[in-house]
Amino acid sequence: MTPTVKSAGMLAAALGTLATAGMVAAQDRPVTLHWALWDWNKTAYYAPLIEAYERTHPDVTIKATDLGSADYEMMLMTQMAGGANNLDIVTIKNIPNYAQLVHANALVDLSDTAPARAEGYTGMRDALHLDHGLFALPFRSDFWVVYYNKDLFDAAGVDYPKNDMTWAQFDATAREMTTGFGPDKVYGMHLHTWRSPVQLPAILDGSHTAIDGNYDYLQPWYERALALQSDGVAMEYGGLKASNTHYSGPFFNAQVAMMPMGSWFVGIQMLQQAADTTQPAQWGPAHWGIVNFPHEQGVPAGTTASQVTALGVNANSANRAAAMDFVAWVAGPEGAPVVAKTANFPALLSDDAIAIIAAQPGFPDDPASREALRPAHTLIEMPYHPEAADIQLMLNRGHDAIMSASTSVADGIAQMNRQIGPLVE
Repeated sequence: MTPTVKSAGMLAAALGTLATAGMVAAQDRPVTLHWALWDWNKTAYYAPLIEAYERTHPDVTIKATDLGSADYEMMLMTQMAGGANNLDIVTIKNIPNYAQLVHANALVDLSDTAPARAEGYTGMRDALHLDHGLFALPFRSDFWVVYYNKDLFDAAGVDYPKNDMTWAQFDATAREMTTGFGPDKVYGMHLHTWRSPVQLPAILDGSHTAIDGNYDYLQPWYERALALQSDGVAMEYGGLKASNTHYSGPFFNAQVAMMPMGSWFVGIQMLQQAADTTQPAQWGPAHWGIVNFPHEQGVPAGTTASQVTALGVNANSANRAAAMDFVAWVAGPEGAPVVAKTANFPALLSDDAIAIIAAQPGFPDDPASREALRPAHTLIEMPYHPEAADIQLMLNRGHDAIMSASTSVADGIAQMNRQIGPLVE
């Protein structure tokens, strides 16, 4: 069943002069907006955002259209490319999704909205800004950190990870924390099956990106990943892939001491703590922590990779002004604290938003974890490119071939170069 949420609100005054041709003024009549999204029942911030917006906009009703997470981009593109006018607001999952929608001329230019000119988006808005316009506004941003199990470190008598840690130091700590055999085995670190945990460290010096077209720079990082697996410091890729193991499982089961993962896992951890009625102390804030993503020598501590989730307005919407008002509200200073109160990270990551997240029940109780909420510098994980969706697909295929030992590191990277190089020339 498609969820429907009534949103309150009197759509305030007209949004001012709008650059996009055909834009209508804000409406003084009741209006219904249809919001395309995924995982309504699993996402904490959808309902609070709508409920907060409704308190000042009583003439707006928002109906959420849940397209599911597994095939969201395909489902959305099918509708938008076909000229559908039954969606007003669209949630944009990532940069490849954004590139597809822009290429299809499916989105309204939002360059004249207030968030398009505001400060504080730490590069997330710039990642969406194109020469011919800004077609989405960032409202959520996630960045990579390291999660660690304090109990395992305490038992081993090893110092906790620190916010200023090189990859060499991280790997040495992971090897020191690897202990036991069979069911009692503790892996020093968890390398999830996505390409990101392997490839992201290679872009943090700013000299390479995921859209370079030549990926020779990835070779030492794949050799590192394979060595960590063969030495028993990390679980085998093949087993994780075959069993479709969710990254949270090994961490919740205390099978891994450290895990590089996105900041979205903060909220998942806190929800797990609230849901664990049998062993509530196991997931308490004294038992886990986070630190900055490690860095290469010469790269400033706190440098990390980030992802952006954005909102756009359907170019075929009959309610553009109303939809733009909601999108700007969610992406701006009104929506940011609402997102933060659900332990998710708004793109407008102010000191107030960080304080809200750190104050939520279940957040780790150590200063280093709070400090890790404010990265020093972020680089977008996948920059904009018209062929971003195909580039991502080919990177994923090459990653799987290397990590599953279907091909050598050199051959797998050569395959990426051959397939992606012509797309970015």
